[in-house]
Amino acid sequence: MLNKPINRRSFMKSSLAAAAFGPALLNSKVNAAQQVAKPNIVLIYADDIGIGDLSCYGAKADLTPNVSKLAKESLVFDSAYASSATCTPSRYSMLTGQYAWRKKGTGILRGDAAMIINPGQGTLPGQLQKAGYKTGVVGKWHLGLGDGSGPINWNKDIKPGPMEIGFDYSFLMPATGDRVPCVYMEGHNVINLDPNDPIEVSYQKPFPGEKNGKDNRDELTMDWSHGHNMAVVNNVGRIGYMKGGKSALWNDREMADTFLAKASGFIEANKANPFFLYFATHDIHVPRLPHSRFKGKSGMGPRGDALVQFDFCVGAVVEKLEKLGIRKNTILIVTSDNGPVLDDGYKDNANELLGDHKPWAQYKGRKYTFWEAGTRMPFILSWPGKVKPGRTDAMVSQLDFTSSFAALTGTTVSGNEAPDSFNVLPALLGKSDTGREYVIEHAGRLAIRVGNWKLIEAAAPARNKKNGQPAQLYDLSKDIAETTDVAKQYPDKVKELTAKLNEVKAAVRTRP
Repeated sequence: MLNKPINRRSFMKSSLAAAAFGPALLNSKVNAAQQVAKPNIVLIYADDIGIGDLSCYGAKADLTPNVSKLAKESLVFDSAYASSATCTPSRYSMLTGQYAWRKKGTGILRGDAAMIINPGQGTLPGQLQKAGYKTGVVGKWHLGLGDGSGPINWNKDIKPGPMEIGFDYSFLMPATGDRVPCVYMEGHNVINLDPNDPIEVSYQKPFPGEKNGKDNRDELTMDWSHGHNMAVVNNVGRIGYMKGGKSALWNDREMADTFLAKASGFIEANKANPFFLYFATHDIHVPRLPHSRFKGKSGMGPRGDALVQFDFCVGAVVEKLEKLGIRKNTILIVTSDNGPVLDDGYKDNANELLGDHKPWAQYKGRKYTFWEAGTRMPFILSWPGKVKPGRTDAMVSQLDFTSSFAALTGTTVSGNEAPDSFNVLPALLGKSDTGREYVIEHAGRLAIRVGNWKLIEAAAPARNKKNGQPAQLYDLSKDIAETTDVAKQYPDKVKELTAKLNEVKAAVRTRP
């Protein structure tokens, strides 16, 4: 049972004051023409939240009442997909409109990796800039920074970054909460850094004299189950080694509040213009260390409590839009980057306290898998007065944002920009039950869904193995849980879908 809800009004007042975002625009009135032609777009991109974590997709325990309320006022998608079953490739694909598996080096990145989106490459925020939008990213990045010409110097300007690929404003963590460096960046710089205590980062070897998760395990606030035993930051083991930057370290338990304040500040500063906000929450990724005011709210331990914290952030964003009088002129999307995971490296009792909660809902798989629960995402789209509330089974992908929002705002995607992005705007706005023809699901191997048929491509033999694994075929209309491989019963369908997958893999669409 949830206790009395947190007062979001008092929180937002104090957090915005603390954010010190910067001066608001002089014109505080919303431009009337903008209301007609160019709605604001707020994309809340959760981390590791599964389709079954939300009650609007069947979760018995309603840990997310704000999301539930939003869902009742929104179009809820039952066949919406991220491109991949892990975070970096899903984010790359969503922002570029290109499948990450087309480009080398787009797997899960280290915290000191070079940026994998090239300046000049077509992007979702860049497309919206063409339409006159102010664009901002707040939260988790994990797409690399710098040009890769050498190790990142965390004590100086770091370029390229989000502002070189279409964002006007950025406030982010460089990678993930479990990877060093554990600092925030605003624009091109680490914030609150003491020049007399420079940051050093290594993913090869530890720094002498610094604590690590193996030797100092008894001091850890949250113990590790696998990995996450290198640098110790805030008494939590991380991936990678870090030295210095003590004044710049983030506070894990205040992270959601920090990101929320910055997101709210961006909305406030751009309320008179069309704006796009990519709000990439850290919740509910590990380490799950929600604020103490959410402790015990879920009855499911840190994972459930982090879900409650995520819901609070969604409610606060909605309230902010309403308070500014721009809610009706804002498209608000809530979705996630990949499927759920329980033990992802820390002993936080996610398995033990799960009870009858099923983060994967009725589907098979989880994060890291090519089964449906790995990439079939919760997806809620709200545009009051424009999009009728309800449910749809139209098949859409997060790659489609670029082309669809270009159509919405009257701009053109040209050349080799967003080659895998399709215009499914009618489906997104609830005007059509038909979305895209196919989706590709990616987790090492590729799978393709066309209609209710899903093919998982054949696997080549592993090293020192004679035989690989043949292609698998599932009829999702009868077997949504992917329990029965029917490839032998339908060889012609296997041949047809294999040919379609090979066609997609071989061809990169170029626009006029």
